[in-house]
Amino acid sequence: MIYLKLVWAYLKIGLFGFGGGYAMLALIEREIVGPGWITEQMFTDIVAISQMTPGPIGINSATYIGYIAPGESSQMFSSPLFGILGSLVCTLVVVLPSFFLTTYTSHFITRHKESAIVKGVFSGLRPVVVGLIASAALLLMNSANFGSVSSDVITSIIICVLAFCVVFFTKIHPILVIVLAGIAGYFIF
Repeated sequence: MIYLKLVWAYLKIGLFGFGGGYAMLALIEREIVGPGWITEQMFTDIVAISQMTPGPIGINSATYIGYIAPGESSQMFSSPLFGILGSLVCTLVVVLPSFFLTTYTSHFITRHKESAIVKGVFSGLRPVVVGLIASAALLLMNSANFGSVSSDVITSIIICVLAFCVVFFTKIHPILVIVLAGIAGYFIF
């Protein structure tokens, strides 16, 4: 059943995905796109939508994929109620391992924060997290996003560069820039 498969996939993501949402993207992509529950293009869209909504990308993507995957796997699960159940299940399963691990280890880390071993572990994890984030950037450079250089790709790059420049060089609020970029994309595409 699709829900048990989603629970198993998001349990692995919740247990082994550390370093934040971007670091988890490669694992999420392998566990969700690999079985064919969604396409690469849908995954890319989910990442974009997860960035525009409040909250961590890992939880937002779990909620959205949990809603979409049951309907994509079988017509029998195309009702919105199955999607809502999938959203709740995926969101809960991706959060629970982190909750329990954080609750369990916070006392230990606080007690031993000056320990050379604890400092060494965290020093070793930093480059791993940077590598995972870099792999997420490479993951999103796929044929679904950059298949062929077309006018749509060039226009998207121009909108991206303009949005970056507006946020970086002016005092305009990033949310307003996101809204304006969305409106521009709607009218252009």
